Amino acid sequence: MTKKQRQDKIIEIVGSHDITTQEMLKKYLEDIGIDVTQATLSRDINELNLKKETDGIYKYTVPLKNMVECPAILKDSVVDIVYAMNTVVIKCHTGMAQAACATIDKMQCTGIVGTIAGDDTIFVLMPNENSAAELCGNLRDMIM
Repeated sequence: MTKKQRQDKIIEIVGSHDITTQEMLKKYLEDIGIDVTQATLSRDINELNLKKETDGIYKYTVPLKNMVECPAILKDSVVDIVYAMNTVVIKCHTGMAQAACATIDKMQCTGIVGTIAGDDTIFVLMPNENSAAELCGNLRDMIM
C-alpha cells in the first residue's frame, strides 16, 4: 500500500467515525489490514493537517481541502458560494439546501461553528473572516 492510499484511508476513517485518539485510529487501520507504526501515524496526521475539534468530545476532523472526493449531492445542488465577514453563503437549487447542508455537517470540516439551511440557501458560520474565505475557496475548488 502506498503512502497516498494509506492517507486516503485515514481521511475516510476520520470523516466517518469519531476518532478521539491515535490509538483508536491505529486500531481502525489494523481492522482493515493496514499495519502502521505510531511514528508513521503521527507523521500522517501532521501531513494531513488533521485537527482535534470539539463537538461534545475532542475528535480528529478532516480539513475540507483533504476530502478524497466531493459528495455528489453537493455537486448537484450548489449554484454559488460567497462569503461576507465570517459567514459563508451557499446558494442551492430550490429544495436542495437542507440535503446539501446535512452533507457539509457530515463532512466535519475544520473550523465550522455551525450551519443553518433554508430552502435554497445555507449559512455557514466560521470563527473569523480568514477561515470563511478559506472554506469558500475550498468548497469552490471541490464543487465548481
